[in-house]
Amino acid sequence: MRLDKMISHHTGLSRVEAKRVLRQGLVTVDEVVTKNAALHISSDNIVCYDGQTLGAVSKRYIMLNKPENTICSTIDEDYPSVLNLLDLNNTRDLHIAGRLDVDTTGLVLITDDGKWSHQITSPKKQCTKRYRVWLDEPLCDDAEAQLTAGLKLHGEKELTLPATLERINSQEVLLSISEGKYHQVKRMFAALNNKVTALHREKIGDIELDLDLNEGDWRYLTEAETNSVLKML
Repeated sequence: MRLDKMISHHTGLSRVEAKRVLRQGLVTVDEVVTKNAALHISSDNIVCYDGQTLGAVSKRYIMLNKPENTICSTIDEDYPSVLNLLDLNNTRDLHIAGRLDVDTTGLVLITDDGKWSHQITSPKKQCTKRYRVWLDEPLCDDAEAQLTAGLKLHGEKELTLPATLERINSQEVLLSISEGKYHQVKRMFAALNNKVTALHREKIGDIELDLDLNEGDWRYLTEAETNSVLKML
């Protein structure tokens, strides 16, 4: 990690402010005053700012229960970013691993580890996601067979990959898919001549949404949850 980025990560200073304190000679690396903002810092280096030792750089892995009317973006647009829900300093390096629509609720994973999130978002990995879906009308009798065979979505040339369905009742189901096409779940049920009235993501890979998290709440992933994604490498 670059020295200025590390300082920003641990102090809450902007990158511009970090470069300023470097020019002022307030930073040492291994007890030597350093002004090179681009200097690469490893876990073996000891970095001090204004006499205080900065901790080791560690990656962040976060689970969030997304509420409606928020967006999975790093900036506010027509709706506020989910990053506003994190009471953390320095969220600039965080990104969302697998987005949800503005009206969709549930599990969102947030990290600053690009390699880790790639295992979730890369189409080649076919990471399974489970959704709880509420429908406008009772689901057709042969939905399972159609989902297993693959559906032809409007505007797509290829059929969807096989998906699995569990019926809770005639208008509430659990759907597991291993793709991430644009508005895919809604488009799949449209192909079944139905309409999604509400959508909630419960699971990504082996990580399930913590039922103790209210909408808008978050927590760090456990080591086991984090490692479940690393096993996909």
